[in-house]
Amino acid sequence: MTHQERSSASALAWAAIALITLGAAALRLVHIGKVSPDPFYDAAVRSMGLSWHNFFFGAFEPGGSVSIDKPPVDLWLQVASVKLLGFSSTTLKLPEAFAGIAAVPLLFAAVRRMWGTPAGLAAAVGLAVLPVEVITSRSDTMDGVMMALIVLALWLIVRACETGRYTWLLAGAAALGVAFDVKLLESLVAVPGLALLTYLGLPGSHRRRLLQMMAAGAVYVVVALAWLTATLLFPAHDRPYAIGSTNGSAWNAAFVFNGTDRLGGKSPEPQFTVYMPGHRYPEATQSERDHIPIVPPSATRLLARIGPLSGERLGLELLVALLLGIPALICGLRAKPVPRMRKAVAAGLSLWTLTGIALFSDMARLHPRYVEGFVPAVAALLGIGVAWAGSRRSRARLIALIVALVASVYYVERLLYGRPGVWWITLAGALGAISFAALARVGPPADGRRSGWLAGATITMTLVAVLALPLSADVTAIDNAVTDAGYVGALPSEEQRALSAYLRAHQGSARYELAAESATQIGSLIVQDPRPVLILTTYGARVFTSVAELQRQIANGEVRYAFLSTFCGRHASLSSTNAACSEPVRWIRAHGTDVSQAAGLSHGGVLWLLPGAKP
Repeated sequence: MTHQERSSASALAWAAIALITLGAAALRLVHIGKVSPDPFYDAAVRSMGLSWHNFFFGAFEPGGSVSIDKPPVDLWLQVASVKLLGFSSTTLKLPEAFAGIAAVPLLFAAVRRMWGTPAGLAAAVGLAVLPVEVITSRSDTMDGVMMALIVLALWLIVRACETGRYTWLLAGAAALGVAFDVKLLESLVAVPGLALLTYLGLPGSHRRRLLQMMAAGAVYVVVALAWLTATLLFPAHDRPYAIGSTNGSAWNAAFVFNGTDRLGGKSPEPQFTVYMPGHRYPEATQSERDHIPIVPPSATRLLARIGPLSGERLGLELLVALLLGIPALICGLRAKPVPRMRKAVAAGLSLWTLTGIALFSDMARLHPRYVEGFVPAVAALLGIGVAWAGSRRSRARLIALIVALVASVYYVERLLYGRPGVWWITLAGALGAISFAALARVGPPADGRRSGWLAGATITMTLVAVLALPLSADVTAIDNAVTDAGYVGALPSEEQRALSAYLRAHQGSARYELAAESATQIGSLIVQDPRPVLILTTYGARVFTSVAELQRQIANGEVRYAFLSTFCGRHASLSSTNAACSEPVRWIRAHGTDVSQAAGLSHGGVLWLLPGAKP
């Protein structure tokens, strides 16, 4: 290929990735304002914008008494967004959406260097339309930013392996460290695979590579623990109590509440719908399907037919990535000698993928957004596999392609409980890909232009077959404003307006808008009114404000009302994990005055005038 031809091909590749990125942007930004916000994190964003103290610690409520359970690095981006563009449902989600968009060309750049331009383009398309990623990027959570940082780290590490330059490697380690700061242990899914890719891909002797990796590891640890360490520079009384921790420490919240407890220490969150194996759910609406919990841990969990992490949203791309990507990586090792980067990519991507499959198939407490640390590996493996299967005249590649596409057609029929229009598109794409691949085996092998055209057509039709259903799932998710964020602290809008209006009218000079039964129950009220809240209990009903302290605050005129939204069973004890059974809440119910009806609330026993406070 001449220099002019190479330049032309490169320009076409970048034009293609620009179009793919534009498509990714459309999927992540169209009607994003209709997606429900997350009251828990949005309350923190509102509070963090009020002072530098709150900003640094990730304060949950404006008074800065408690903080969120994670480092606030991602929320810093959200604070910047709302400060620049105004506080709204859309501006809160823009950092996540733009992170998901940026990850697409970044993954292309990384995979292109690992396996060539066709693989890079296919990987970018796979990531652009992967429904679990699209939904997460449209949601008010921090997982999309973490994923983009992991893809950035992958690209930097690949550059380090190509050039042998130390700075690329340290930059990649730093990017992984920031990913940890964003979503803690969730980011570690990618670390073993990336570490193996680094060791095998770096040039030089074993000793030199080990020394470089030790230095990169030190950079990773320093960056990853930078915020947690910085919190220790402040006196204990200046540090907010980290929600979820057992002792108020951000370290405890990071490594226990968001670490060991996530893997198995906690029971799964309660659900109103119970998954029934073998039951048919074809008539269920998307909202109803999303409320069916993720199936229990099993080897086939990520291929489930139903639920918020169904095959439509992840399993189909994962299945084809394995059926085509693994043979592609194995065949890449057949050359003698094996190119250093091919060996590194095969080992690193395989370990990354297997780590994700093993973890998320067995994890007791799983949300769809948790797989964000895994999806770049799935998309990269898919791109490599599709490009490998469609690029050359090979019987083995043709057989692998046929097996993967037949499996896809069958799996799509199972996921859709029949053969609607999307299934027929999948079938047409599969037949087209197999036909073009078969045509490539006929005719003169020396005809490079014909071979290139047929390879491109095979890859394109394969992507149509594999991605028709995911793209359809994206459109459905956009139409239904599906979110993967939580609703912790969300109050009914009419009740919240009545509550806020009553408190403003009767607040007097009290510092706190109210006392809250638990740290997370009134997030949406904080978003609306940004006023300090006196927290009575934190996670697990641990008492945060004792009865004696509450009485002192009442006597000083600091707080006048309490919001108690749950009830304690008749036989419950003070050791119960129900906040309504805690000592301060019981004291309020025993001695306070129920003013719920006067405030215009639909239920009694919710808003209380505190004992000793003037009406």
